[in-house]
Amino acid sequence: MRHLRIFAVVAEELHFSRAADILGMAQPPLSQAIRRLEKELGTELFDRSRRQVRLTAAGTVLLEEARDVLVREERLRALVRRAGEGGPSALRAGVPPDTPASVLHALLAACAERAPDLRVDLREETTEEQLRLLASGRLDVGLLHQPADTTGLVAGPEVSVELGVVLPRTSPLAGTPEVALGELAGHDLVLFPRATAPGRYDSTLDSCRLGGFVPARIRHARTPEFLIGLVAAGQGIAFDTGPVARKEPRVVWRPLAGRPLTQRIVAVRPTRAAHPAARTFAELATDVLARDFPPAVRPAGESAEPGESGGYGGSGKPGAPGSPGEESPGDLGALRDPRDPRDPRDPRDPRGPRDPLDRPGPRPWSVVYG
Repeated sequence: MRHLRIFAVVAEELHFSRAADILGMAQPPLSQAIRRLEKELGTELFDRSRRQVRLTAAGTVLLEEARDVLVREERLRALVRRAGEGGPSALRAGVPPDTPASVLHALLAACAERAPDLRVDLREETTEEQLRLLASGRLDVGLLHQPADTTGLVAGPEVSVELGVVLPRTSPLAGTPEVALGELAGHDLVLFPRATAPGRYDSTLDSCRLGGFVPARIRHARTPEFLIGLVAAGQGIAFDTGPVARKEPRVVWRPLAGRPLTQRIVAVRPTRAAHPAARTFAELATDVLARDFPPAVRPAGESAEPGESGGYGGSGKPGAPGSPGEESPGDLGALRDPRDPRDPRDPRDPRGPRDPLDRPGPRPWSVVYG
């Protein structure tokens, strides 16, 4: 296994001296280890006939297999260490960095209620990092942004949350009840770094292009707060579920016409040697995401579910103008959110007038069972 590990580093670097530095060993012993491996396998792994070291056909095949073997070996070591320490201890669970605080609180509370003796070690990790940690045995369960390669993992039902667009409050589009992707043409886009979730990144840009929006420039933000900050500073527009944007008076959230963008999340766990509580956590996470993910801010006039305010009266039937449950579009007082102390008609409010189009609505999520 040691020779295989040395081979993998040399194959990645294609430079014996650099590989020796990375491994913290002298070059002669490294070269001898490669020679012994080649002798054992009965074939040359590197082409040394030119100035630049290259992999032979046999070396290319071995590198592909070696990566998988080394990952499995690392996972095996982690499992054995855990068993030697007295069996399963804390459940190591990964969550995306943009997971709302309310969801984290609800998830931990659900775990405490279902399994009081279980200790959960919650870790903030990107989708790509979670995949790497799951493969190496250093993570027991994770919440991944889709699409992602979940080969070798057990995936639960997918939770889908609608995304809207976050705009500077001064944008001409801020006064519209919803925005089409094509109307964003010419704007810069603030987006999470591609390395954190390549599949979701590419899918987002593909959907934008299909909708007629090709960003003039893409800026990257790792956290929702930084993303909203860039939008507030006029550095572009962004796509978000709504709750974080609602806290910032200098921006507005608007739904996208046709709902072309969604944030899809799935709970995954290893297929083999899984932590006993991994399945329970995955099921609880799916339930919590579907139940407690903060609803996006919907504009006035958007249809509501039967029995909710905003179009349906107490009888459960569509309301007529002036009937209980309907708000007149011209009455800003009727649109005032009782939880927001700002007066939408008062420009002297230091935080700016509250946009009368900003108000809570039905939860924009769905659960898809595969």
